[in-house]
Amino acid sequence: MEGDVTTLTFILRHSNLFPRTNIFANQPLRNGPWRTPSVFFEAYGIVGKEKTLGQLFPVSDKAKDVVQVFTSLCADMGQEIWCNAEVKSVEKVGDSFKVIVDRNGREENLITAKVAVASGGLPIQKLGATDLGLRTARKFGMRLTETAPALVPLTITGKDQGWYEQLSGNSLFCRVWNDRISFEENILFTHWGLSGPAILQISSYWRPGEFIYIDLLPHQNIIDLIQQEREINGKKMLLNYLSTLFTRKFSEAISDKLPADKNLASLSKAELDSINTLIHQFKVKPAGDKGYDKAEVMRGGVSTDELSSKTLESKKVRGLYFGGECVDVTGWLGGYNFQWAWASGYVIAQNL
Repeated sequence: MEGDVTTLTFILRHSNLFPRTNIFANQPLRNGPWRTPSVFFEAYGIVGKEKTLGQLFPVSDKAKDVVQVFTSLCADMGQEIWCNAEVKSVEKVGDSFKVIVDRNGREENLITAKVAVASGGLPIQKLGATDLGLRTARKFGMRLTETAPALVPLTITGKDQGWYEQLSGNSLFCRVWNDRISFEENILFTHWGLSGPAILQISSYWRPGEFIYIDLLPHQNIIDLIQQEREINGKKMLLNYLSTLFTRKFSEAISDKLPADKNLASLSKAELDSINTLIHQFKVKPAGDKGYDKAEVMRGGVSTDELSSKTLESKKVRGLYFGGECVDVTGWLGGYNFQWAWASGYVIAQNL
């Protein structure tokens, strides 16, 4: 789903799914209309349809419907939206700030008492990603948590790459886990590795050099299934039986790791054990990830220790606020990061 415009249309109802900074995020998320975003959007004519893990999409599946809500609110409140403008820097001048802007090729200096930095993170530079928030925080001596791509596809290289390439386009519902967490959603094989919702989710908890594990039949036991089929047709070949559980292409691919040319009745205990391990604990060691160009979000950013959880104002610089993705708050796939962006924007607005 990464890169699809419809990923901009997730609307949230739940606010308790932030991996590392949920205590800090709870304060902004509990207040205002973003405690129940679905109610807010329904008031503007956008009805949601629920998908996995409480995710809500607009029934229309159109990202522009969500954007239209915000642009209309800006127009109603007399707010200007500047396009073809880039903030070059934010500087402190006495009790005020000077914001240097390149607007349509001309430099403009804006003087203001307060500044809200909600410039997003590093993913997808072609859509305008910038490090402005990180640069600004660093400039004012604020601590940053190390940043990295999150909700991002994982790559496989070396001798195993060809095995994944042959399965490109195949999708399976699986449970993916590591020592920190597990997710049950689809995975997608690609010519460069693994993607799909479950992989994007686990990527936020994966670090280079670590393994992830995949249960290819999360709600069934492969040994029980084989035993049941043995009683009916013990002469059936393992490959043919696996093809009733998975696509033929996937069954043929995993057959090079299994005694696929044997019939079910002749499988030894050791062979059954190896089948069980492969199906329920498929072991993967990713080489890396696809980077910021393919990541849904950035993890890390302005440390939450540097901000007031009530106002999101910098503890070091009075009048300077940070919200959205440039802050070290990262949510699950499915709109939770949008909810944080909206909620943090609301909290900042109440304190300007």
